[in-house]
Amino acid sequence: MATSQPDAIALLKADHRAVEALFEAFETARGASRKAALVHKICVELTVHTMIEEEIFYPACRGKIEDDTLDEAYVEHDGAKMLIAELAEAAPDEAFYDAKVKVLSEEIKHHVHEEEMRSEGMFAQAREAGLDMDALGEQMAVRKAQLKTQFETTGLPIQQTHSMKGAIVEHVGLRH
Repeated sequence: MATSQPDAIALLKADHRAVEALFEAFETARGASRKAALVHKICVELTVHTMIEEEIFYPACRGKIEDDTLDEAYVEHDGAKMLIAELAEAAPDEAFYDAKVKVLSEEIKHHVHEEEMRSEGMFAQAREAGLDMDALGEQMAVRKAQLKTQFETTGLPIQQTHSMKGAIVEHVGLRH
């Protein structure tokens, strides 16, 4: 039976392209309200994306692809989650705002590259392992729609990290 939903990899790649376009729009954005709107969209898209990967796609891959590949993906997600949490609470006129967006963009570009590499990337490994991409895509599409609806009404959740303790770092003034 043919499904109208994209398979898991097509869905994730479409998310990647959408976020790349948002980051590109941010690079040329002018005005605090435009920047804030783009960052909000970036944070929502990335939060939904990481959640569907971590709830559905990554568990399906565990034991079927290289553990190192999967572990690195979780650590990369955790770094992004920390920046997303910072940006979600920040205003465009705050110190380091643009820098945080730039670093998040660079982290995501690296993560996407790792997932999409033709022969040894996560997606290639998952396809080679024979995972049912249509079934995973269906599950992910349903969950993605649920999360987007939820975040529109309740806002973004505080995400749990898998590899980082999330220690609070206080700014300490240095004495000369």
